[in-house]
Parts: sequence; C-alpha cells; structure tokens
Amino acid sequence: MSGIAGTTAPGGDKIVGNMLDKMAYRGRAGRKLVCGGGATLGIVCSEHQKACLKKDELCVQDCAAGWRYARAGIEGGSVVLERDPLGVAPLYYGRTEKGYLCFASEVKSLLGTVVEVNEMPPGCRFDGKNTTRFSTLGGDAPMDMSPPAIATGLRRQLEQAVDACLAGGEPVGAWLSGGLDSSAIAAIAGRRVKQMHTFAAGLAGAPDLGHAAVAAAHLKTCHHEVVVTFNDMMAALPDVIYHLESFDALLVRSSIMNYLAGKAASDHVPAVLSGEGGDELFAGYEYLKEIPLEDLARELLDITLRLHNTALQRVDRCSAAHGMVAHVPFLNPGAISYAMRISACFKIRGGVEKWILRLAMEDALPATVLNRPKAKFWEGTGVGELLSRHAEESVTNSDFNRDRNLPNGWTVRTKEELIYYRIFREFFGASSNLSWMGRTKKAPGAAG
Repeated sequence: MSGIAGTTAPGGDKIVGNMLDKMAYRGRAGRKLVCGGGATLGIVCSEHQKACLKKDELCVQDCAAGWRYARAGIEGGSVVLERDPLGVAPLYYGRTEKGYLCFASEVKSLLGTVVEVNEMPPGCRFDGKNTTRFSTLGGDAPMDMSPPAIATGLRRQLEQAVDACLAGGEPVGAWLSGGLDSSAIAAIAGRRVKQMHTFAAGLAGAPDLGHAAVAAAHLKTCHHEVVVTFNDMMAALPDVIYHLESFDALLVRSSIMNYLAGKAASDHVPAVLSGEGGDELFAGYEYLKEIPLEDLARELLDITLRLHNTALQRVDRCSAAHGMVAHVPFLNPGAISYAMRISACFKIRGGVEKWILRLAMEDALPATVLNRPKAKFWEGTGVGELLSRHAEESVTNSDFNRDRNLPNGWTVRTKEELIYYRIFREFFGASSNLSWMGRTKKAPGAAG
C-alpha cells in the first residue's frame, strides 16, 4: 500500500510534496519525487515497498499482490495514468485553473488545487487527453462440471489468490467477522502462516464478535477482539468520514468497525486479508434470491463493477488510515474469472446463498460458520440500531427537510446521512462537484 501523486504544473516539487503530506499515513517509511518530461511524480510507501523504489524510473505506483494497482508514468512527454480492472487501488485526477493535470490516490490531496476532481475509471488508461479501456469482465459461458468438481476448482483458485497476497513475505493478518467470506480467507491463510492474527470489532454482545471467536478458536488464530462503546463510535466518526471521503450512510455505517479493527491490526501486522467480494461473486445478499436465475449473473457482474467507490473504498481507507494494506483475495483476477463461470444455480441453491462457496470450504470451517446466513455488516457488529436512533434523536424533521437538498442536486436520504454529511462538509466543503463519490442504491432506513 502506498500513495501516489503528481502534476504537470510548474513548481511541481512543492505541489506534489503538499499532496503527499495530506496522505502521508499511506506510506510512512519512504518518499520519492521524480521529475522529467514536464511533470513531477511522487510516492509515499511502506517499509516493505521502500526497497522497490528506483531513483531513475519515471513511474510511481500503488501496487500490492501484482493485480491491485494505480500507476502513473511519463511516456513520450505525457503523463499516463492506469488503474486496475476493479478499481481496488484508488486514483483521482483533475486540472488546475490553468489546465495543468494533477492526480493523487485520495481526493483530499487534490481539493484546493484542481477545479474539479474526477475518479479514474477502473480498467482504464488516461494519457492526458483520452481515456481508453483495456479490461472488461464477464461474457464467458458457464462451466459444464459437477458441483464437487466446481467446488474443488474454486478452492484451488482461492488458495492461489491467498498465496499471491502472501508472496511478498511481510506478516499478514486477517479481518474476521465470523461470516463465511472472512472465515474462508482466514482458514486458507492460516494453513500458510505460522502465527495468524485475526481481528474483530463490535459492540458488546454483537453477533460478529461471538461468531468470530468461534471461527478463530477453530482455526487456532491469535485473535484480537475490540469491544466498542457508543461513545467510542461517535469519537471515531469524524476520523472515519475524513479518511473515507464519503457521507454515504451505508458506507459510513459499515466503515466504523472496519476502521477500529484496522487500528487494532496496525499494532501487530502491516497487512490484512479481507473477505470483500465474496457476496458479489457468490450471491450473498438477501435481495438476490428474488432475482430470476437467468438474470442473476448480470446483476452479480453489475454489483461487482460498482465496488470500486463503495465497499472497496471502505476497505482501502480503513486500512490505509493506519498505514496498512488490505488484500482482497476474492477479487484476484483468476478467482473472479472462475467465479463468473460458475452457473447461477450453484450460487443460490435451495434458498441458500453462496452454496458453492460453502461446498468448497466445508472441510475447513465449523458448521456454525458454514451455515451462518448473511448479516449486514452493521447488523453483525451491532451498529445499525444505535446510529439510527441517535439520528432520530439529534435531527428534527424541520432541520432534515431544510438541509437535505445539496448544492450538486443530490438529496440526503436519511437523518443519519445528514449527520454524516455535516461532518463531511467540515472537511471537504459544500462542493457542487461530487461526481467522484459513490453512493449505494439505498441508504439504511430510507423509505422505498
């Protein structure tokens, strides 16, 4: 994990230095500035990546596990930007009032420098003038194999994906909610790591804490449990929104415990494994059961392609804020390609979501984990009801109706989201340009 920035403006050393300062937590060990071709490029990186810096190379990249990357280089006198196919690594760009290009790994580094911030589209290359797509997902025919054979192949793909995340040799832990996805990744990694550290956060008595403890005991990990109070949540909320760069209610709500678990993990390991992507690839959400099987593959592809500025943004920011990288093995290209070739009838079978993934992991996890139904992240951690009730008590109906319409034409959907927006506005202003910010389809508690 690292942070990159650059500009074609004169005085680039100072401009890029200031941009890197605003996200210095993304890489506390090394910093590099390179100039050439009418541009200045910069990077802050971790100790593990420091040795990879080459003084004479006109290129910087935020890269982990080979396939999670955001790159910037100087080619033929132009700055070229490139982002991985799913947008696991963040990248944004914009132009100054005089038309000079600037880019950075986080929005906060560009605000006040560029006129408008744009998100670099995943799977695309930008040469300063044109954006071209170099990667697409989906379109392959379902594989014609028996469920046991498919499950065996899936297990092999996930093992290879975890191996790729561990290949760098740095110590790696895992976020563990006790759900199927995070437990599957922790189980595979635990067989490869001498002492596996796992981390869970939640309110006292939250379901995730109990299920995570069961999974950790079964996997024999060194488990770290963070029991959080309501006051802890509210104290962390401004930091969460600052790092997340969003006020989307679902995203903020699901980030609080991720952020606090990330903080705990940073005391022990420089990297964690996340189970993100399992729900999108294997139909883990309850609403997907209502979709006709013939339409399910299309919906799964759609929600996978929308991860870049929602759930993946949460995973990146909640780890980067503490100087860590979060690996997402489910989103390894090989794992994605394989998963998308699994017939929808094996993803939801007999009303059971992620059926084929459960089959693939049945020898590695206890029955309580294998059979646990999907819980929304904020429900499993115990966050949802407290936040909703706090919002109802803190925001009057008249205040909500008066303040819910934003300068860019968006509408704040709930009182909870209005609280988050007010904090967001303190850090990022009341901008009329929020095109770089992702929004979930429906905020928790919203009508409709």
